[in-house]
Amino acid sequence: MKLSNKGRYGIEAVLDMAFHGEGSALQIKDIAERQAIPPRFLEQIFQDLKRVGLVSSKRGPKGGYRLAQNPAQIKLGDIIRAVEGPINLGCEGQKVGSSPLRPVIEEALVDLSKRIDTCLDGISIAQLCERGKQLGLHRTSPKRLTYVI
Repeated sequence: MKLSNKGRYGIEAVLDMAFHGEGSALQIKDIAERQAIPPRFLEQIFQDLKRVGLVSSKRGPKGGYRLAQNPAQIKLGDIIRAVEGPINLGCEGQKVGSSPLRPVIEEALVDLSKRIDTCLDGISIAQLCERGKQLGLHRTSPKRLTYVI
């Protein structure tokens, strides 16, 4: 299983907002530049995140996007499901053949999907911010994140 760019960029953008935003509104162009994400693609991702209530937006000179929830409440699973849809490794609805073993495999894949959901819901954005600090990541100017060695 591989996470798409949309899912990965969604996580990076929300983490950037928690790490740099400190509750204030951030511009898409600044997040896109810091994280090397195409701005137009990031706009699409923010629409998905806004639709499920993970971010909010405000127009105007002091406008931009901000987290709509505390970073400790936002889980990786929330972000991935918002931009990718539900995690479903099963074959439901697909024409895969009629093997007598298919129900056994389907049950195992459904169980695995639930376990992946549980794992992703066990990691919050606040925890990732803390990991970043432990790795020496510092808030810098809106241009780039740097490591101090």
